[in-house]
Amino acid sequence: MPAGPAPKTSSPLSTDQIAPERARPGPSAAPRARVLPRLAGRAPAPAPGTVLHSVSGATAVMLGLVAIGAAIHEPVLIPPLAASAAIVHSVPALPLAQPRSVIGGHLLCAAVGYAGLAAFGSSPWVAAVAAGLALAVMTLARTPHSPACATAVVIVLRTPDPRTFVPLLAGAAVLVVLAGFALSRAHRTGTRYPQYWW
Repeated sequence: MPAGPAPKTSSPLSTDQIAPERARPGPSAAPRARVLPRLAGRAPAPAPGTVLHSVSGATAVMLGLVAIGAAIHEPVLIPPLAASAAIVHSVPALPLAQPRSVIGGHLLCAAVGYAGLAAFGSSPWVAAVAAGLALAVMTLARTPHSPACATAVVIVLRTPDPRTFVPLLAGAAVLVVLAGFALSRAHRTGTRYPQYWW
């Protein structure tokens, strides 16, 4: 009996018919050399000596305001003045850090705050409008100092007695400026402060 045709056997696949395995990507952990600059952004890095000088100066003047307040039993260090000290000692070349802006800005905003308080009373709505008007007054008077807007807010919300608050505010603003002037002369390699007085 003749043998039937041999059963077809599947021939082994050639290597070019086998789809190559895709390499599994490993965890894409970027090296620190690439991550850190991205976190830092495009802001310039300050020199270590400048940072120490700015921080020590701002802290010293704020401690001085606290000491004066403790001696006369009046709150002299208020949030707007802390922001003023930070600006004077960290960015002394900006227009809003100059004596005209620091002292004049706080006094003008105090006037706006007391005017709003007298006309409409104490409320957050009045404080918000007073801050906006204070910014407009400072802009027109060429005394830009953003922390001073908060002075108007403090006056409307806390209603301090102007007979004590305004002289203390003026004296504290002058002290912030004089401290910036003195520390600028002590740190001769840094930015000179003030750039102009008036």
